[in-house]
Amino acid sequence: MFAADQSQRSADTEDYEAAAQADAERRRRTRSLYDDGKLTTAADFFGAAFIFQHGSEPRDYLFAHVLAMRSLALGRKDAEWIAAATLDRYLQSSGQAQVYGTQYRFPPEGGVTMEPYDSALLSDAQRRASGAGDLASQQRKLAEYAALVPAPVEDKDE
Repeated sequence: MFAADQSQRSADTEDYEAAAQADAERRRRTRSLYDDGKLTTAADFFGAAFIFQHGSEPRDYLFAHVLAMRSLALGRKDAEWIAAATLDRYLQSSGQAQVYGTQYRFPPEGGVTMEPYDSALLSDAQRRASGAGDLASQQRKLAEYAALVPAPVEDKDE
């Protein structure tokens, strides 16, 4: 299921409804495995965290964070990035500022932003250790994304 989740994200799909349905089915199946005690290894929890990271509501992202933390606790060091990303996504979906800087948003009016982002809470060393990159690298990535999307539409008062 993890491979299908990742493959769907690398595919150039236009059928967003089908993709959302596939995501929901993977979450349903993964939750069933979790409830039945069949997720046991660091790799199991790692894959499950990514599946729930692609959820649709704050509860999905919070559960993804719990799964990522379990993967870390079982020894999967590369789960640190998904633990950071799930926390950031949960925070933003709950109306709070992200803290690692893993989430880039593309508002309907155009442009790209990382806001809300409390970039002062964590050190660059902490962000780098998580795989989120330091502030300078995040700003470079933000500029790269900004160059690829239309600029925000500005209101013009007459």
